[in-house]
Parts: sequence; C-alpha cells; structure tokens
Amino acid sequence: MLLKLVLFSILLLLVLFGLPKVVTSLSAAGRIYSVADAPSAPVAVVFGAGLQKDGTPSPVLKDRVTAAVQLYQAGKVKKLLMSGDNRFVDYNEPASMRDYALSQGVPEEAIVLDFAGRRTYDTCYRARDIFGLDDILVVTQKFHLPRAIFTCSGMGMKVNGVIADLRDYHDHAERFWRIREVPATLVALWQVWVSKPLPVLGKPEPIFAEQSDNH
Repeated sequence: MLLKLVLFSILLLLVLFGLPKVVTSLSAAGRIYSVADAPSAPVAVVFGAGLQKDGTPSPVLKDRVTAAVQLYQAGKVKKLLMSGDNRFVDYNEPASMRDYALSQGVPEEAIVLDFAGRRTYDTCYRARDIFGLDDILVVTQKFHLPRAIFTCSGMGMKVNGVIADLRDYHDHAERFWRIREVPATLVALWQVWVSKPLPVLGKPEPIFAEQSDNH
C-alpha cells in the first residue's frame, strides 16, 4: 500500500510539473528565432528582468533590450514596448529600459512604456487590451521564451519569440532560472486556461493610430 502511494505521488508530481513544460514547449515549437532570423512584426515586447542598485538594467535585462534594439535597427519592428515593474518610486524598469535603448540610438518616438508589466501574464494581457496589439515579437532569454510565447498566444495574439541570450550567464543563475520556471509554468497554465486574472488595466493606449480609429 505504501509503495502504491509513493508511486502515485511521484506520478502526480510528474504530471503537475512535467506536463506544463511539455505544453509550453509545444506551443513555442517553430516560433523561436535569433535576431537575424526573426520574422517582422509591428512591435517587439521586452519583459522586465530586474535593475542593478544604480537603477540601470541588470545584465539579463540589458541583453533583452539590446536584442530588441537590434530588431528595430534591422527594420523588423516599428516600435519597442518596454514592459516592467514600477510599483515603487525608486524602482522603474520601463524607464531604465527606455534610457538604455535611447543610448543605443533608438529614437524616443519608437519606444512605448508599460509601467504595469509586473509578471509575464500582465505584460501579455496589457499588450493586447491596453496597447491594442495582436501581432508581436517577444524578446527574452531561452529559458523564458516557451512560457512567454504560450502566455501571449493563449490570449489570441500572433506571437514569435526572439532569443536574447547575448552572453554566457553564471551556471548557478541558469540553474535557478530553470528551477523557477517549473512552478512559473504551472501557474501560467492555470492563469491562461482557468483563473484568467485581471491585471492592472486602465485607459486603452493603442500604439498605432489606426487601432484607435477602429475602436
């Protein structure tokens, strides 16, 4: 009896934590590109990933912004949507992302800021409902791309992912990210398929004028 209970528990854990990974990997299959091979889209969405003590982007976030800048400079996107956390006065991911993109030569009119992108789900939801997007490139690291693609495409958008791994990251950091993705992916499936929580919303701010005209 005890052996059966142990085997059942192991099977349950495999289903709970393994199945979500399979689902998101299948969702992202054939939709992950390098900057050079990426298809065109109206907007590249860049997910926040932390700031350093001086308020500049963390190395991971800097790579995401750099990859998005490369897409813009290659003419593959018209706008960059910088989405991140700004819950505190002294913590402003989108502004830091904008400043770094400006330093790389992107004109200010090509940058849009989303100050309520507190998690992947919120960024995708707001990209669709606040900024009026239905065709995007999501820019992030390989460990995050399957979940980001699954989440945004689960909201009815056309989504392709662009790899932002522009350096070798510390082994312990990569292990931490991979471990964290296990519960985060399970939560993503629950949010997209079941709970569908409302993020912080507000007045629509369509990025393109024609979107505003159609509402």
